[in-house]
Amino acid sequence: MTTQQVDEALREELRRGVRKICRDFPGSYWRALDEKREYPRAFVEALTRAGYLAALIPEAYGGAGFGVTEAALILEEIHASGGNAGACHAQMYTMGTLLRHGSEEQKQKYLPKIADGRLRLQAFGVTEPNTGTDTTQLKTTAIRRGDQYVVNGQKVFISRVEHSDLMILLVRTTPLEQVKKKTEGLSVLLVDLREAVGKGLTIRPIRTMMNHATTELFFEDLKVPVDNLIGEEGRGFRYILDGMNAERILIAAECIGDGRWFVEKGTAYAKERQVFNRPIGQNQGVQFPIAQVHIRVEAARLMCYEAARLFDVGQPCGEKANMAKLLAAEASWEAADVCLQTHGGFGFAEEYDVERKFRETRLYQVAPVSTNLILSYVAEHVLGLPRSY
Repeated sequence: MTTQQVDEALREELRRGVRKICRDFPGSYWRALDEKREYPRAFVEALTRAGYLAALIPEAYGGAGFGVTEAALILEEIHASGGNAGACHAQMYTMGTLLRHGSEEQKQKYLPKIADGRLRLQAFGVTEPNTGTDTTQLKTTAIRRGDQYVVNGQKVFISRVEHSDLMILLVRTTPLEQVKKKTEGLSVLLVDLREAVGKGLTIRPIRTMMNHATTELFFEDLKVPVDNLIGEEGRGFRYILDGMNAERILIAAECIGDGRWFVEKGTAYAKERQVFNRPIGQNQGVQFPIAQVHIRVEAARLMCYEAARLFDVGQPCGEKANMAKLLAAEASWEAADVCLQTHGGFGFAEEYDVERKFRETRLYQVAPVSTNLILSYVAEHVLGLPRSY
């Protein structure tokens, strides 16, 4: 077999393995979680035992040593099976900051435990209520005092903090007015949430449209050991940027999985639903929209895995990663709308899972980066147009 054939065989095995696990977590499982606003603990534990959440961790630290391509396949299949991989993608791309920029001591201390599930690193503290995606303006500060940093500030829409042991936190260690470039003076800290909560960190849950376990965080003189600084002080913005292309690719893969689910769900219903003594799928007014979104999902898939390929071979992939995220998010949202329309009134009934997935996939027009910011990126960095903000 050629190397390409071996890779394809491995990836197909990954797909089958993920689908097998997902069969144990059908729509009824996700509906129950959605109703109670609960974290998918059993699902996360099953994926951890199978090694899928350690996909990007090198074998030397107990992981699978896969690339972003394989990680994307895992997440795509979870969503195509009707699940939600929010807790899974977070551990994959969040861990990357530690993996790429952490010290050897930090990696030896944390990565093996993340790989086997003894620790969860699923929280990423960047966004703030008054700065949003203007990351260089963030207000949360960390002042060094001896062998500790003292953190003060606020974060918002930080998901899974209540279900994580560790959090990657971006803070300003040098005041904005004292740096030459606004991207300087930001640092990354690894916060042990088991020690922080109630000792300088307060967590306030935010109820949202979907079951996403997101929160608002308040820091008041939280002490973090200097040993928990990842990389060099003041270079944290670059470290965070390093992970954003991987994040966009992985989110695009989830959207592609959603798009597949909506197309398959809508197609199946259009075949079986009889109105006026014929299946509704016989009508071009029903079948054409489904065919259209299928084409868009497949086109987004090509862009997504091309971005993943570039990432894995170390080539620049910012253009493809951003375009993949935009195309996939738009395709999944359009597929959701078509699927709901195809189901008619039944699309609003919880037992069909359409309305749940409809709500979940809408998020990706906004997060982790909005469609407008991607368009601004492409206009400026790809087309060479003047910066618009």
